[in-house]
Amino acid sequence: MLRSLLLLPLLLLSMSLWAQVSQVFHEPPQGDRIRSMAEWEENEALVVTWTSQKAILAQIISAAKQECEVIVICSSASSAEFQLLNQYGLDNLDNVTLLEAPYNSIWGRDYGGNTIYIDGELALVDWVYNRTFRQDDNNSPIYIADHLDIDLYVTDEEPWGMVHTGGNYHTDGDGMAFSSDLFLEENDFGNPYGVEPKTEEELQEILSAFMGIDEFVFMPALPYDVINHIDMHMRFLDEETLLVGEYPEGVSDGPQIEANINYVLSQFTSMFGTPFEIVRIPMPPEGSIYPSQGGDYRTYTNSVIVNEKILVPTYNHSDDVEALGIYEEHMPGYEVIGINCNPIIPSLGALHCITKEVGAKDQLRIVHQKIRDQIDNEEDLLVEAMIENKNGIASAHLYYKEADSEDFIQVPMTLEDPDTDLWVASIPNPGVPT
Repeated sequence: MLRSLLLLPLLLLSMSLWAQVSQVFHEPPQGDRIRSMAEWEENEALVVTWTSQKAILAQIISAAKQECEVIVICSSASSAEFQLLNQYGLDNLDNVTLLEAPYNSIWGRDYGGNTIYIDGELALVDWVYNRTFRQDDNNSPIYIADHLDIDLYVTDEEPWGMVHTGGNYHTDGDGMAFSSDLFLEENDFGNPYGVEPKTEEELQEILSAFMGIDEFVFMPALPYDVINHIDMHMRFLDEETLLVGEYPEGVSDGPQIEANINYVLSQFTSMFGTPFEIVRIPMPPEGSIYPSQGGDYRTYTNSVIVNEKILVPTYNHSDDVEALGIYEEHMPGYEVIGINCNPIIPSLGALHCITKEVGAKDQLRIVHQKIRDQIDNEEDLLVEAMIENKNGIASAHLYYKEADSEDFIQVPMTLEDPDTDLWVASIPNPGVPT
C-alpha cells in the first residue's frame, strides 16, 4: 500500500478556542457514505499529550515522526522542544508539531477525536468524555481539528448526546465495532455526564449516524480490568484478524475473555463473511502475580499502529520476545518496536491509551482478503482487492514473489466493478507453462 510521508519543519503553535478555523457541528454529518477508519489505515498524524511519562512519549514521538506528522499537545512549546532535544535524546524535531493547548491528562486515546470519512473527506468525531473533571481533555479535539483544518462533529447535544471512550472501541473500518458493555452503562439512567439515557438501539442509531457503524458488538466487562476498556485485552490486526490476550487456563480474566471470544465467533463474521481468525498473545504477570492476585494489568494488545510501524508495550519479561514475534509473524512488512511500559502500566494503560491516530486527508485504502488456498495444478490464483481514493483510481498493479525469490513480479489489475471499487488480477500458476 502506498504511504504519504509528510516532511514538515518544527511548528510552534499557540491556539485558543475562540480562534477556530474548522467548523464544529453538534449533529450528524451529511453524506452518502460515512465510514470510521480502522487503526491500520493510512495516518496523516499521531497525537500525544506532553505531560507525565515523558520518556515513553519521547520514544513514541521518535518512532512515529518517521511515518507521519506527530502533534504534541503541550503547555509550553519551547519547554517541550528543549526537553525532547536535550533530555530525551531526539536528534531533531522534523515532522513534529508542538501545539500549545490546555489539557488535563495523558490519556489521549480516550478523549481524542475519532477519524471518519464523509464521502472520502476527512473529519473527526468527538464523544463526550467519561471524565467530567477533565474538561480541557474533552475539548482537545477542537484544537486538533483546527490545526488540520478539518470539520469536527460532537455528540454533546440531544438527541445525539453520547458518552464513549477510545480505549473501549475498535472498528474493522467497514461498519463493525467492538466495545465492552461499559459503553451501555455510561449512557444509562443516572449517568453523571449530562446526557439523556439511551437504549442500546438509540446508541446504535447515533453510532451509525456519526460514525457509519451499523453492527456494534458489546461484550461483558472483565472482572479484573478496572477500566473495562477492550484495548487492554484485544484488538483488530486487520479486517478478519483479532489479537486476543491469553492467560493460563482458569487464571484472572482468562475465563471471561474466552467466553467473550466464543460469543463473537458464534454470532458474528468478518466483513468477508468468514469466521474471525483469532491470534493469541500472552497476558504477562507482574513477576509471577496476575491481576486476580493483585498484580498489574499487563498487556501486549495495547499497541499502536503508525503506518509501517507497530509500537508494542514490553515489560522486561520473558514473554516479551514471544509477543513481539507474534506481531512480526502476523503483520509482515511492518517494523515492530517494543517500548518498556513498566512505568505506566500501574496507571492502567500503555501505548494505545496515550496515542490517537488521525487518518490521511488523501487516503488510499486497499482491502483484500487473505489468500489461504493452495494453488492447484491447473488454475491461476485470482486476487481481488477493493481499492479506493476520493479522486478515483486510474490504474493498479499487483506485486508478488515466489518464496525463494527476492524480486517482486508486477501484474496489472483490472477494474471489475466500479460501484464497489473492486480490482482483480491473476497470479500465474507456476506449474502451468506461460
